[in-house]
Amino acid sequence: MRVCVIGTGYVGLVTGACLANIGHDVICIDNNEEKVKIMKSGQSPIFEPGLSDIMQSAIQSGKIEFSSDIAAGVAHGEILFIAVGTPPLPTGESDTRYVEAVARSIGANLSGGYKVIVNKSTVPIGSGDWVRMIVLDGIAERQKQLVTAGSAPAARLPESPEFDVVSNPEFLREGSAVFDTFNPDRIVLGGNSKKAIAMMQELYAPIVERNFAENKSLPNVPVLATDLSSAEMIKYAANAFLATKISFINEVANICDRVGADVTQVAKGIGLDSRIGSKFLNAGIGWGGSCFPKDVSALVHTADDYGYEAHLLKAAISVNERQRLIALEKLQQALKILKGKTIGLLGLTFKPDTDDLRDAPALILIEQLNRLGAKVKAYDPIISQTGMRHGLSGVLVETDAERLADGCDALVLVTEWEQFTKLDYAKMAKFMSHPVIIDGRNFLNPEVMQKAGFQYIGVGR
Repeated sequence: MRVCVIGTGYVGLVTGACLANIGHDVICIDNNEEKVKIMKSGQSPIFEPGLSDIMQSAIQSGKIEFSSDIAAGVAHGEILFIAVGTPPLPTGESDTRYVEAVARSIGANLSGGYKVIVNKSTVPIGSGDWVRMIVLDGIAERQKQLVTAGSAPAARLPESPEFDVVSNPEFLREGSAVFDTFNPDRIVLGGNSKKAIAMMQELYAPIVERNFAENKSLPNVPVLATDLSSAEMIKYAANAFLATKISFINEVANICDRVGADVTQVAKGIGLDSRIGSKFLNAGIGWGGSCFPKDVSALVHTADDYGYEAHLLKAAISVNERQRLIALEKLQQALKILKGKTIGLLGLTFKPDTDDLRDAPALILIEQLNRLGAKVKAYDPIISQTGMRHGLSGVLVETDAERLADGCDALVLVTEWEQFTKLDYAKMAKFMSHPVIIDGRNFLNPEVMQKAGFQYIGVGR
């Protein structure tokens, strides 16, 4: 099938590259010329394991191309994905202006046969009908321009192109987005047109049938076809539930700290209950990234718009905000005064296997440590290598873990990078003024760290 993906962030680029990899003819559109140039060379502008490989394979097979020409993209695709960002506004609601601009551009360039316009961006509930309205506005504006320019008398204007809007929320995890695309738990399709849903089912058939799955013997991927609003709500509800689950175990961890229980054992015990499950029960310094904070806040804002106060979701946000300061409290308990002390952060990104710093807990920690007069250093396997510094101030980024440890009064493990289990902690401890480590993710083995010479402090342990 012919596919156009507009927006090449984490969702759009992964979606486009994976669809090309399974045999569709894909064009990815982005208005950033420099980014387009990088992608044309076969390089990914974002760090995502496996993405560059499938991009290069798709380029070599002629199944994918990159452009800034949205008119060419709209003309090419029978299925048009809107995959631009919807960042949070200060009010908590999603900023949909990029979605609006793309929808208007699609309408201004829509012609030819039937098209399916797919909302892949995480958009407020009700946006499917809104996008349809914006596309129609774009079509009307183009027709008005044709009449004004005299190139087409009003009586002979082309008929409005036929199209339908589908909501197809993504459930990709940064750091494993390629794997998740080929091995999804489910595919959700929201729309009112049987024709549009059928085309989307055809698009995803190779994935549904597990042709590209790690385990091809599994049953077909469940496909849930629903109405637009329900599909949009599924995305928000899924992320809100996972965020709430993390806040719950963090609340339990804080109680464990006070009563002498070990939250890792508690999580294991309750996770064995099939009704609860073991995933997203890792206590620590809270959730961050581009999805959970934005989506939970957006759902709270939507509830407020419709006269309902989402008490549980507001509590999940409140617990998470407090949890980000837990590492700071533990540093103060171990070192007392932080002014004049040097603190080293192991990890900066909000989760491992990504270069994403959006709403990362490390940023709050850096800000607060600076406020208290501490010197802050950091080492991150990706940020340190790439030299990326966006969103970073008040921190010295070191090139390796031993340089990080040198002269530190304490270390804080912020991101659970697998590489951090293999560091020479005994050697690092000797470089430090005070060998203290706050394990903000309960990721390291306490006994191993103590044998290496560290005073080990976990969360809820």
